[in-house]
Amino acid sequence: MPVLELHDALIEWGGRVLLDHADLRAEAGERIGLIGRNGEGKSTLLAALAGQYLLDGGTLWIDPALRRAFLPQEPELPEQQTVFAYLLASPQDSASGEALHDDAPERWTLTARAEALCDSLDLPRERQINGLSGGQKKRLVIASTLIHGAELLFLDEPTNHMDLAGIEALEKTLLRYRGTLFFVTHDRRFLESLSTRIIELDRGKLRSFPGQFSVYQQRKEELLAAEEADLGRLEQQLASEEAWLRQGVKARAKRNQGRLRRLEQLREERKRRRGRIGEAQIHIQQSERSGNLVAELEGVSLRFGQQQILRGFSTRIERGDRVGIIGPNGAGKTTLLRLILGELQPDSGSVRLGTRQSIAYFDQLREQLDPETRVVDVIADGNDFIDIDGERRHVLGYLQDFLFAPDRARGLVKGLSGGERARLLLARLFARPANILVLDEPTNDLDLESLEVLEDRLLAFPGTVLLVSHDRDFLDHVVTQSIVSLGEGRWLNTAGGHQEFLAWQATQAIPSDAEKVKGQEGTKPQRAARRPKSLSMRERKELDELPARIEALEQEQASLAELLGQPETYQSSEKAIALQAEAARINAELEATYTRWEALEAKEAGLSNTG
Repeated sequence: MPVLELHDALIEWGGRVLLDHADLRAEAGERIGLIGRNGEGKSTLLAALAGQYLLDGGTLWIDPALRRAFLPQEPELPEQQTVFAYLLASPQDSASGEALHDDAPERWTLTARAEALCDSLDLPRERQINGLSGGQKKRLVIASTLIHGAELLFLDEPTNHMDLAGIEALEKTLLRYRGTLFFVTHDRRFLESLSTRIIELDRGKLRSFPGQFSVYQQRKEELLAAEEADLGRLEQQLASEEAWLRQGVKARAKRNQGRLRRLEQLREERKRRRGRIGEAQIHIQQSERSGNLVAELEGVSLRFGQQQILRGFSTRIERGDRVGIIGPNGAGKTTLLRLILGELQPDSGSVRLGTRQSIAYFDQLREQLDPETRVVDVIADGNDFIDIDGERRHVLGYLQDFLFAPDRARGLVKGLSGGERARLLLARLFARPANILVLDEPTNDLDLESLEVLEDRLLAFPGTVLLVSHDRDFLDHVVTQSIVSLGEGRWLNTAGGHQEFLAWQATQAIPSDAEKVKGQEGTKPQRAARRPKSLSMRERKELDELPARIEALEQEQASLAELLGQPETYQSSEKAIALQAEAARINAELEATYTRWEALEAKEAGLSNTG
């Protein structure tokens, strides 16, 4: 049954049409991912669906019996309050002011929910909010939207500023949620795990794609190809009719009113079509090659106050390496970056830097762009032209490569969305010649298409890339090796990205942060347990059976994808939701089975090498 209906909705902002007479219907239990390019109006649409932003036209109906909660991108928090006190605060007293419902649960129910949420989202109950990391604050406001039992949830960029452990904990929490969920995110793995339907906001229109994100990607390619072909036919018809109109006196004498009316209709149709913005043309300007060595750390240790950031860590980074630095918030990832760049000196150990280094640095804090500055001036400091790879280019043309139309480029920074600000900073960064790119959380707020283009450019970049990110897909697609925090100042060098680390971890006895024994510094490590020289009989049997299990799951996955691609499936909302839930379960099981298979293969290979 429907819980929300949008009909003929219109939203205008700043002279632009963000929502152009759109319709939307949501069924109970759906998990709907809202996607679209930066600046298209996703956050405004989400706020409108939650009843936080008034439509300029059309109607919004929400089941009045349902409680709802809305999480904005940047909620405000009472800095002096403790985590537990904030969660227990009544909705009317909550500083975020975002929980919308009529009847608060009983106090004991709230307390139980607060304790459960603190456990599942790893929140320190008694710590003051001003002592939390950015990721912890994000998890706290998410907990505040969940605690009151809302049946409708609206989450705007819930994974931004979260570390990998927090994102995975949130995924599990939301997979258990039984209400209806709308969320905006650019995290592709998060979309794939959670979504039962994708809604795309594209040039003011809403398009619905039932199924997971991977199903959307396939269908989107087909739609774009059809749209391109349709536009080509329109242009051909229009050109033909225009040529007929330009013929001589004899032809004009024969013209008929019907054909003239058709020409006017074609002109009007072309005028009405809102052209699709092209793909971002991100280009990384290169300087001369650096030396082969970028940085070598030998036995490096560093301590800040009571926190041991590194303990006897060694690594070597060479030209062309693409290194991912992975770890929870507060582990010291940015500090490690600064050591690698020579900006910090260790307490002990040595850091050796290479030669001819030209560094471009993308800061996770977005360098605090001046909101009153014009966009063009961020790039060219008031000049009309900039030099890109020895070519003199007009700044407006350069910004168009990053999807800024001239009127947008002449506007002020304060009028940009979060994702547009991220693109603007990438434009400024890549306008500077560099052979080492340091990207500290570049993916926050960046739309899906820009993410994919950035991935491609980084893969083609011949220099060195140092990347801090919590985007699992981005790490897996880009990096060639990773430096991973294991806690207590211990860091691991490993080949590949996040997925490869998980496969390696499955073969080790690496405890979680909650399970780690916090020993005194300098405690002599225990001797590692003797490793077996071969897989156990149970492991060997499991490894032999896994390929057949994977094949069976893939067949189930393909069958479900085929069913979900058929329009008649959605004639029954109950059947569609059940199939989507089953597809999500199969995908999760398949991913886990692949990870286990890779772990056992890696373990067998490791035992063979040591035997």
